Amino acid sequence: MPLSAGYVARETASNLWRNRLMALAAVLTVGVSLSLVGTALLLRQSVNHQLVVLGDNVDLQIFMKANAPLGDTNAVRTTLKETPQVKTCSYLDHQQSYDQAIRLFASEPQIVQALSPATTPPVFQCTLVHPRDAAAVAELFGAQAGVYHVAFPGQSIRSLTALSNVLQIVLFTLAIVLLLSAVVLILMAIRMAIFARRREVAVMRLVGATAWFIRLPFMVEGLVQGFVGAIVAAGIVLVGDLGIRALLHRFAEFRGAVVPSHDVVVTEILVVVVGVVVGVLGSAMAVRRFLTV
Repeated sequence: MPLSAGYVARETASNLWRNRLMALAAVLTVGVSLSLVGTALLLRQSVNHQLVVLGDNVDLQIFMKANAPLGDTNAVRTTLKETPQVKTCSYLDHQQSYDQAIRLFASEPQIVQALSPATTPPVFQCTLVHPRDAAAVAELFGAQAGVYHVAFPGQSIRSLTALSNVLQIVLFTLAIVLLLSAVVLILMAIRMAIFARRREVAVMRLVGATAWFIRLPFMVEGLVQGFVGAIVAAGIVLVGDLGIRALLHRFAEFRGAVVPSHDVVVTEILVVVVGVVVGVLGSAMAVRRFLTV
């Protein structure tokens, strides 16, 4: 028997409509699971971009004691100029440091009231040549006379990385469980379609239909379920990315976490490919196990 695209499309549509509730459950499960996969991938890319921004703009801050003698401040300034790991530095005196603190803690009036120019420590704000040297430079200046504290974002980077890793593990674990559920649902939907058409399949075998003539509509049914579920997931991921992108643009310090558009497109394509693979896998298992040709 000749195998035409029209025949495959009609048979696939008929099978999907006959088991529409099971097919809908499979599509939604694929959609939810792949949206978690896409979210986890975008989260990893977002964190990686933010880490690059943090690494390229490492501000090592050397806080002097509020009552540090001028000689100690000049000694630190001289040492900074002689330290090869330090790229540039700017110095904020008591008043400038106080003004900056007022801006930073504008939403916390209790802290603002406790500050004054005289008690706010002056600070050297430095950018390093290589971010990996932050800890060594901090140790060097932490022991100098007149220095109160040396701060750098190393702990922030470690905390951000750790949090990202935990979230990715959780999301990928949930996604794997749901993807396995989707494969089972697709398998069951096709099994029901095969059972409902068992007499037709027997007649087609008797009149000489080839194995592919009988199997292909069922396999396309699984592919369609996986593909539609993947499109749903891609839409959810895209809407989520647009919302997060709009939110991050409102905070200058987090704009580096915005995932570039080409990375989003690659993620969406990967989501669709995985959806198709899940659909084909479920249908192939069903055809092999429940359809003897």
